[in-house]
Amino acid sequence: MTEAPVRVALVDDQELFRAGVRMLVDSQPDLQVVGEAGNGRAALGMVEQTRPDIVLMDIRMPVMDGLEATAAILERPDPPRIVMLTTFDLDEAAARAIRNGASGFLLKDAQPEFLLAALRGVHAGSSVIAAGATRELFEQFTEETRPVPEDFGRLTEREREIFALAARGLNNSEIAAREFLSEATVKTHVSRILAKLGLRDRVQLVVFAYDHGLAG
Repeated sequence: MTEAPVRVALVDDQELFRAGVRMLVDSQPDLQVVGEAGNGRAALGMVEQTRPDIVLMDIRMPVMDGLEATAAILERPDPPRIVMLTTFDLDEAAARAIRNGASGFLLKDAQPEFLLAALRGVHAGSSVIAAGATRELFEQFTEETRPVPEDFGRLTEREREIFALAARGLNNSEIAAREFLSEATVKTHVSRILAKLGLRDRVQLVVFAYDHGLAG
């Protein structure tokens, strides 16, 4: 039985940009654009109606910007994953959105193959988008370090080792090679780490590490 395509929504005030992304996404059998909006306020109703799995959300838009729209969407039950679109590598607004629950950011001039891989990775919950860029982003814009929460003490020694590597942006295969483990074992460890710390995905793990002074 064929799996249903990943449902994608596009929110951007540039109609030509949306048309290009829609054409790219809809050319893939496992991805489908289910809705579009030209500003954040319109996005709220569109997301409610179409129930996408992932929203590509521009940060700077008229009427309501992407930060406000993202915050409103993520307050709803069972929200989609949201990926911010930005024209700047080091964008403080993108850092704020990720800290508040967005699953990462993409540059608007990203290569098509990278955008498609990012959508699939975010849907799978197993990939950090532009891990190096995410690290650099939080090195620039991390606010004062917060105390390490008690939940971190629940991690085993092995989980802390894997946490540290994931916080540096290594993917499962890289961690597996470094730690002489199978990818499946690493995936299990990462899932347990996320559950113990109450995090949604690996991007949130990077944020957690920087916010609490745990990024090596």
